Amino acid sequence: MRHLFGARARLRWIHLILGGALSMPYFFLGSVFVGPFIGNENVFTSASLQFAAFGTRGPIAALTASFPLVRPLSAGAVRALCGVPRERLADGPARSGPARVRTAGWFTLHLGVGGIIIGMSLAVPPFAGALIVLPLLTSLRGAPAGLPEALGHTWALALAPGAGGATLVALAACAALAGELLARCAPVLLGPTPATGSRRRSGGRGSRRTQPAGRELHDSVGHALSAVTLQAGAARRVLDSDVEFVREALTAIEETTRRTVGELDAVLGLLRQGEDAGGDLPGPTLDVLDDLLAHSGVKVAYTQDGDPAARAPEPVSREAYRIVQEGLSNALRHGGAAPVSLRIALRGEELEIVMENPLPDRAPVVRPGGGRGLPGTAERAALLGGRAEAGPHGDVWRLTARLPVGGAGGNR
Repeated sequence: MRHLFGARARLRWIHLILGGALSMPYFFLGSVFVGPFIGNENVFTSASLQFAAFGTRGPIAALTASFPLVRPLSAGAVRALCGVPRERLADGPARSGPARVRTAGWFTLHLGVGGIIIGMSLAVPPFAGALIVLPLLTSLRGAPAGLPEALGHTWALALAPGAGGATLVALAACAALAGELLARCAPVLLGPTPATGSRRRSGGRGSRRTQPAGRELHDSVGHALSAVTLQAGAARRVLDSDVEFVREALTAIEETTRRTVGELDAVLGLLRQGEDAGGDLPGPTLDVLDDLLAHSGVKVAYTQDGDPAARAPEPVSREAYRIVQEGLSNALRHGGAAPVSLRIALRGEELEIVMENPLPDRAPVVRPGGGRGLPGTAERAALLGGRAEAGPHGDVWRLTARLPVGGAGGNR
């Protein structure tokens, strides 16, 4: 029952009621056009005419969705009432043609579904209430005038309260399903595209490259420092007793720093070209994931399914590499040398990444201001239209990411 009457369900119901309330002016405006068109100015005398007026509401609502404030207001309502994370929704007005079309689709869907739910919310409770109290009214005053003959039977009166309660539950179920539908559609229709997502996080045109480059540098340098620190500490502890381990640790440090310096040179070189250079920021892909795992400073049990390195499009492969890298950095910071399991699989049109490592015995030290790594994985996934989350599951810490490949596997 929590899914029908819990706090989240109630907030989503309010969101639907809001959409229904917003749809009423469009309904009245549609009735103005429908009545004279069919030669009947009083639309409210016919149910079919009312449905026709409701149908004309959609195109009118889609036209008004082009106003700049529609998308930010809609996104704000979705964050507050539908429980959709902030990073999965775009900020600011829709400026491109596709963004305006998606905003119009969302506004029309919200008002349409909300109009249906608000109509049910107004009509169903009185009907259900009448069924619930019908046996009491019948016993006190006799059968009410206009009561259907079927409800005059004793067995029908006995079932009426249960039918009324079931009707209310059915209304709640319809509202919950409609709210879930809108919550799932919101990131698709109101979510950021890669271009708008980069502008949103960068704070303007002048830093379109600076902010993505900052993420690249953070992920690359952060992982390198974590791996080098762990390897150096382990080598120091066995310096006099295990020369072979020290040699392997120094080799891993050398490979890690060499790879990181190469990535820094590539990013900084592109930044020096200025804003007009064009092109995506460079970065490693899943093709070189084995090298990352081999010198990560932690033992990784890696399995793959569907050859993701060969079939994932390059932008997806690049972001997947960074997500894995951040997961390894987090495991190194909090789990030390504890082993990590990693699974990357292509499932339909999604690339799935699942990484697990044992939870540490002691709570990790919280850095002032918090880290940006794991929130950054969610941002990377959202830019591609995917999702990522991390947190404890039983006795392990689990990072899960799902990135859409868009049916473009093999077109790298």
